Amino acid sequence: MPLSFRPARPEDVDAAIPLIYSSGPDAFDYAFARPGRNSAQDFLRRAFLHGGGQFGWRQHTVGELDGKVVAAGTIFGGEANLGYLLAAARQILGYFGLGSVGVIHHGLQLEKIICPPPKHTLYLAHLGVDPSLRSQGVGRELIEHFLERGRRAGLKTAALDVSAANPRAQALYEKLGFEVQEERVSTLPGVSSHRYMQRAI
Repeated sequence: MPLSFRPARPEDVDAAIPLIYSSGPDAFDYAFARPGRNSAQDFLRRAFLHGGGQFGWRQHTVGELDGKVVAAGTIFGGEANLGYLLAAARQILGYFGLGSVGVIHHGLQLEKIICPPPKHTLYLAHLGVDPSLRSQGVGRELIEHFLERGRRAGLKTAALDVSAANPRAQALYEKLGFEVQEERVSTLPGVSSHRYMQRAI
């Protein structure tokens, strides 16, 4: 199923945010959802439209099929960690105001399970596929597109994290050559343990 890939744009927000959220709903909910006040997708939408940082449209790629956005994701390396941290802090402060302390605390707890990537690594994140097209090769095409970008950039290692509660995704990553390097056990309510996976590019 051939897709066309392009950089995301602000007007992709309605299609992209559910896909990005689907890549880790339990982690996003733990970090950004406040029952009765806002959902995690509310914050992600605001951050996507802002443009900067890990959640911004400028960092994302979308896959289109017949003109419809059906996949999304992003790639970065450890070189971006500090900039992303500062951008996230600004976005959280701007959105949550006085509630930012608790949100930042939850984010720091999550970083013990889903750690920032090392430098000189092609880290794949926010990988999402339209539910109606899963198990049809769309996820494989998205990942292969990112791996090719890593090759062109001269990187030697690709990495990602997968929830232990998502064996279907882990099976795909293993078929594409990723191997589990470490399992990080979660004690956070509602958040599954995660497995850090790598492969040579």
